[in-house]
Amino acid sequence: MLLVALTGGIGSGKSLAAEYFSACGAEVLDFDQLARDVVERGSEGFDEILLRFGDEVLREGNLDRARLAEIIFSDDIARKDLEAITHPKIRASFDQIVSELDPEAILVSQIPLLAESEHKYPFDFVVTVSATEDTRRARLIKRGMKDYQVTQRMQAQATDLQRAAIADAILINEGSEDELLRQVENLYEDRLYPARLGMK
Repeated sequence: MLLVALTGGIGSGKSLAAEYFSACGAEVLDFDQLARDVVERGSEGFDEILLRFGDEVLREGNLDRARLAEIIFSDDIARKDLEAITHPKIRASFDQIVSELDPEAILVSQIPLLAESEHKYPFDFVVTVSATEDTRRARLIKRGMKDYQVTQRMQAQATDLQRAAIADAILINEGSEDELLRQVENLYEDRLYPARLGMK
């Protein structure tokens, strides 16, 4: 099995790149979904979040993710506390999923905060999707985010240089969707698939 990390700053185009990797034949795992799953109502993570943040982060009995995001992106201590709750649970879920996959699979994990997690995952290959801050900001505002929200999230993430420092390949997503697709296809065919074959 080849374990590939797909990372990039908010608004860089990770989700689109993940779709393209899936179309190439890779198994794709979304760490944002894992993060949601481990704090679902009734879970241990849900209870721990309530203990730390209180009813302020509840809405109609469920986790108010928008309110929680407001808190953690304006308070570094709160963000680190949340990460201390969720990261070990996300890692356990990841390990379980990997154990159940076809041992010859190429697993592409869409993981936004790879650089921030100090790379504590056993990835064989790291791909970063890169776009300028202006491009990413424009995309996020078009999706409905406020400018100050974009700034908060960008400031809470690693820099492009930090992501590039741990990357084995960089996809530049400044052009059309077709241009990104070509880059993904070339990377999959020229490097990822041969790397998986070489691990046999």
